Amino acid sequence: MVLNLKQTERADSPEKLNLKRGNILQAAAKGLVLLVGVVAIGGVVRAQEMQMPQESHASHAAVSLKPIEPKFPKLGKPQEQASGPLMNLEQVLRIAAESNPTLRQAEAEIRAAKARKAQAGLYPNPTIAYAGDEIRGGAAGGGKQGFFLQQAIVTGGKLGLSKNVFSGDVKLAEIEAEEQKMRVQSAVRISFLRVLAAQEQLEIREELAGIAQDSAETQKRLMNTGQADESELLDAEVEAQRARLAARTQESRLGEQWRSLAAVMGRPDLPLTTVGGQLDRGWPDLSQEKVMDAMAFDSPAIRIANETESRAKAVVARAARESVPDVVVRAGLEDNHEPVPGSGAKGWEGIAEVSTQIPLFNRNQGNIAAARADLERAVQEKNRVALTLRERAAEVADQYANARFTVMHYRDEILPRASKSYSLLVNKYGQMLASYPRVLDAQHRLYGLESEYIAALETVWTSGISLEGYLLTDGLEAPTRPGEVDRTIRETNLPMSGRTSATVGSITKNP
Repeated sequence: MVLNLKQTERADSPEKLNLKRGNILQAAAKGLVLLVGVVAIGGVVRAQEMQMPQESHASHAAVSLKPIEPKFPKLGKPQEQASGPLMNLEQVLRIAAESNPTLRQAEAEIRAAKARKAQAGLYPNPTIAYAGDEIRGGAAGGGKQGFFLQQAIVTGGKLGLSKNVFSGDVKLAEIEAEEQKMRVQSAVRISFLRVLAAQEQLEIREELAGIAQDSAETQKRLMNTGQADESELLDAEVEAQRARLAARTQESRLGEQWRSLAAVMGRPDLPLTTVGGQLDRGWPDLSQEKVMDAMAFDSPAIRIANETESRAKAVVARAARESVPDVVVRAGLEDNHEPVPGSGAKGWEGIAEVSTQIPLFNRNQGNIAAARADLERAVQEKNRVALTLRERAAEVADQYANARFTVMHYRDEILPRASKSYSLLVNKYGQMLASYPRVLDAQHRLYGLESEYIAALETVWTSGISLEGYLLTDGLEAPTRPGEVDRTIRETNLPMSGRTSATVGSITKNP
């Protein structure tokens, strides 16, 4: 029998009716509270899922990976790992001083110039001769025979002036020898620092290759757990291949730089050896204004140009005295067989003769004019050399200033921040708040920045050494012979190449 509510209300007493209504309302209220609670919990869970970082899923997957220790780049590591003795800069310079052939050439040129100076001051040799005139044979006899000695007397101080000209050649040869020594030392220092930088770069490249390989293996594990797709794995493997190729290329470059150093030293047979030194300390600290002034006033090229001007003046003075005639003196004896009535032959007779030229047509005017023109050219050459050195030094000084600023900014600002960021990520990884791939990216970026820092250091060293050495950087260029006025700065060259200049931001993700 089914009764509706109204029938029930009629059947029951008022007290029972009120009791039933209270139970129904109480049950309805409990159900409503339960429903609201379920909805609220679902909303909170949904909100948490929406706010949860995407990397949290990967961080849980990374828990199964091996724990990592912070690993920072360090200069000098190749030297610490070297199996044999290191070769330092002092040893390299000593070998170059003993074996570089251009230094021996410069010494030979000094000896040759001194020999030419001695030769220029020597007096002309005397002449001794036999003379015969109207010589007859047979019973009649007759004629005369004898000998004489002839000597040219140099006048006008021409011998001394000639020695002055060749004294200038001796001074030029000595300055050139000093310049050649400076050139060899600069070339050796630059080559040595390039080898030092190359072996540091090789260490960085190998570390980057290891990081890239670790990243590829991590992507493979994530793909196996469904948290990465095949494209991400392939990208990581490509980067690993590129990193290995970069390391192999850097290894070849290290060998190239060593062979260049060995050639400048004059010992191409030396095997590849780890060099010892501090790349980040002791680099040249130069002032651009002082460098420019030193180029214009103290450079060996300027000294050579000044001495060339002095030599040209000596040539003019020598040419002006050439018109003063020398005196030729002749003296001797002759046996005159001409018969003299009543006393036999005439017998021995003396000979005396003095002669000189009259500078009537040839007063050496052509050579004097040419010597004066050469002097004017030498004066202008001195100005040209100074301007050329300033022009060439400006570019190297700009490279040095930019590289120095880059080095200091990396050392004081960029690398400390990158290291701190990497350390924080490693700590987060240990607390399961950062993913392993993100830690690897931070490590990769840190080592890439270190590679840029090394490149900037190399540029600071090479450009600074070049400026200190007055742009003389070719240690195998032959020394100039004295008097070659157009070659006073023929060997000055810029030491930079595209691969040694620091490019900020070139290595941030990919090796």
